[in-house]
Amino acid sequence: MSRAKNYLAIDLGGSSGRGIVGSFDGEKIRLREITRFANEPVMLSDRLYWDFLRLFHEAKNSIRRCVLEGELDSIGIDTWGVDYGLVDKQGRLMSNPVHYRDRRCDGITDYIKQEYGIDTDEIYSITGIQLMLQNTLFQLVSDNRWDPGILCRAGRVLFMPDLFNYFLTGVMVSEYTIASTGAIFPAGEDRLAHELLARLEIPSDLFPPVVKPANKLGTLLPSVQLDTGNTKAQVINVASHDTASAVISVPAVGTGDFIYISSGTWSLMGTELSGPLVSKDSCRLNFTNEGGAGGKIRFLKNIMGLWIVQESRRQWQREGREFSFSELEKMASEARPFACFINPDDQVFAPPGDMPRRIAEYCSKTGQYVPQTPGEIVRCIYESLALKYRMTMEQLCRLTGIKPAALNIVGGGSQAALLNRMTADACGLPVIAGPVEATATGNIAVQLIAAGEVRDYAEAREIIAASFPTTYFEPGDTEAWNEAYVKFENLTEGAGA
Repeated sequence: MSRAKNYLAIDLGGSSGRGIVGSFDGEKIRLREITRFANEPVMLSDRLYWDFLRLFHEAKNSIRRCVLEGELDSIGIDTWGVDYGLVDKQGRLMSNPVHYRDRRCDGITDYIKQEYGIDTDEIYSITGIQLMLQNTLFQLVSDNRWDPGILCRAGRVLFMPDLFNYFLTGVMVSEYTIASTGAIFPAGEDRLAHELLARLEIPSDLFPPVVKPANKLGTLLPSVQLDTGNTKAQVINVASHDTASAVISVPAVGTGDFIYISSGTWSLMGTELSGPLVSKDSCRLNFTNEGGAGGKIRFLKNIMGLWIVQESRRQWQREGREFSFSELEKMASEARPFACFINPDDQVFAPPGDMPRRIAEYCSKTGQYVPQTPGEIVRCIYESLALKYRMTMEQLCRLTGIKPAALNIVGGGSQAALLNRMTADACGLPVIAGPVEATATGNIAVQLIAAGEVRDYAEAREIIAASFPTTYFEPGDTEAWNEAYVKFENLTEGAGA
């Protein structure tokens, strides 16, 4: 009997990372977490950085731990989007990658308009990528703005998963799904928007060749083999944007139209299309066209997500008040409904900091009840997210013409039962929650395709649907939510909602 093969997903999110081993028996995927570690940014001289060296150490430790438990056949790394590292012409890391929440991009759209004569509508018409200050394109212009000539001194721009893969294998590539988040491609294509980059003084030769998911990158460098004890495992370019991996795991088998929410630090809400949708309306509503696995387009909107709860919890910890997420949910369930709302995507909630104070100030400025307790604050966040999901769902359906029968919520946020119930009620549709480990599962599914164990993405989705349980939430009191939605619409009107 041949031994079971082991596939390692190194899944790096905005606040934590894990090493998860997947095995496949021909029918179902089974997962086992072997490492878990924090991913905490570092503020240094008023610049916010990712601690890449620590994360790379943890990635190697995940490989090492996997080897101690048995054979390892392949490795795939996925991360959040848009961020990158600069590598010099000798192949050395020039600095720790800057965090997308750093403030260096403040005012960047006005700067680009004034300096280069390019407005955001034109950028969207070319790239189909939604306007967010952390877009890779804007970060690169900011690099040149605050450190003139830095891009000329650089040898390569490597998106975060490509940066890890380079230091593991010595091979530089741009994986398609992660590169598509950067507003550097024409909409729906896998080539550079050379003219746009040239106008913004970004050298096109900074970007390595583009590869698609399931590309076999190679084995580990000799030094990494020595450090980890693994000499044979192939490093695979998975769908290395974490949302692209998560969408592979959406258990929408034979259901026709579907809408997903990949729920975590961010809530990514969208659908799959066969080609990009770039219009005045999609631009105005700030929808994005990102590359997906299997030639699909992930047409979606980024919503602030559970970041606001995470930051609130950190603030309470700093004050000496320790709450688990389940305790916060219980307190929120007991708080008065519909007392106040926020627009989760208001820029005041984007940077790290004292989120409860910001929520209180927002509610005060908008003439609403000011939440006092952790339960009231979390209820305000959850209800606002559920109403934002409804607003985004309605926009998505108008733009695409789809008519979903349910909402699929995948990822860590799918465990937030109270938010799931609120979402079902607010949207008037059933919510199917799970799988929880959607990103790692999608990562491993691509490794299975690369290994020839699974035929294609359609088969992968069927296997995933059969492998992991889901929880069903039926909509309940929709009338009260309809009234709340009118108030929420008035609150967010004219705010780029």
